[in-house]
Formats: sequence, structure tokens, C-alpha cells
Amino acid sequence: MYLFQQIKNAAKGVSFKNSAEAQQWYREQAALVSRVNRKKVMNTADPFKTFQTLSSPSIGKMYMFFYDAKHKDTLPFFDQFPLIFMIDMYDDGFLGLNLHYLPPVSRAQLMNALYEIANNQKYDKSMKLMISYRILKSSATQFAGFENCIKRYLFGHVRSSFHYVNPIDWDKALMLPLQKWHINPNKKYTGRPPY
Repeated sequence: MYLFQQIKNAAKGVSFKNSAEAQQWYREQAALVSRVNRKKVMNTADPFKTFQTLSSPSIGKMYMFFYDAKHKDTLPFFDQFPLIFMIDMYDDGFLGLNLHYLPPVSRAQLMNALYEIANNQKYDKSMKLMISYRILKSSATQFAGFENCIKRYLFGHVRSSFHYVNPIDWDKALMLPLQKWHINPNKKYTGRPPY
């Protein structure tokens, strides 16, 4: 059974006092997952319609994709399977807020702040973040940790289609352990990836 269907089935019979409680419950359920196959996530027909293949992304929406960094020989590590909110577009690429660069609790805290800058609370395709680097930087306290997540991506190094994540499933995608760290064996780095 597909992961999100399992979570949906587990939610039957569970009553929530409010949407914040429901969001927290889904986050906890998704965080229990220890292993997720990225290719299966990208290729499986999802009953939630969570992932939809797109060729052209839009600012303020959430996407996941496979990526091969241009400067992988000089980077100590990078995420080969980013989960981003699109922030800005350029001729050769885009700026993204990759939530994988934060541990789960910090992701949840940042996501709660990001909901405050959504254009609506409909949790459908019309919903998006009214986001820019300027907005994040001007309220750095509100968006704690965002600096670690800002990454510049090149279209020529994207290795899959963009998979759009519906707003109703942002919390679930946020907590899935989908990050795929590429560690550079030739780069002297004594630490480890953020999460």
C-alpha cells in the first residue's frame, strides 16, 4: 500500500479539534516513516494526487525533483532530491527554499511561519506562498532557519521533471525522509549533512 494511503487510512476514526491539530498529527505520522523510495514516490500513481509532473514550475509552489549540482566536485555535500518552494526564476535556473536542509522540528516551525504568507487557506491548486528572498530576509526572525535552505539551481542540472506537491499535502511531503545527500569523498569536510 502506498505511504500516503496508509496515513489516510490511519486517520479514519481520529477526530481533530482544529486544523493545527490535524497538521501536527499528519506530521507525526509522516515522520514515523524511516525509509521511502524516491523513485517510487516520483512514479507511483498517488491516490492523494500529491505529485503531478510539470515541465514549468511557478513561484510560491512546492516541488520535488532530482538534481545533479554543477559544482559537486567542490561542494562538501548537496541534496540530490530537493523539496523546494520556488522563490525566483532566472534565464538559466531558479532560486529555491529547500526544506531538507533543516531537521524535522525546524522544518515544521518554518512551515508554520510560511503558511502566514500564503495567498489563501483553500489548500487547493490556487494556494501558493507570496514569497521572495526579500520577504524572508526582512522577517528573518519569523522565518528562522531559512538562510540554510536558500539554494540556486540550474535548469541544465535538473535530472527529472518537476513534481508539484498539492498544498493539502505540504505537511506530509515536508516530513518524508526523501533527502538524498551526495557527500563529496574528495572534499575535506568533518561534519555531516544537516539532516
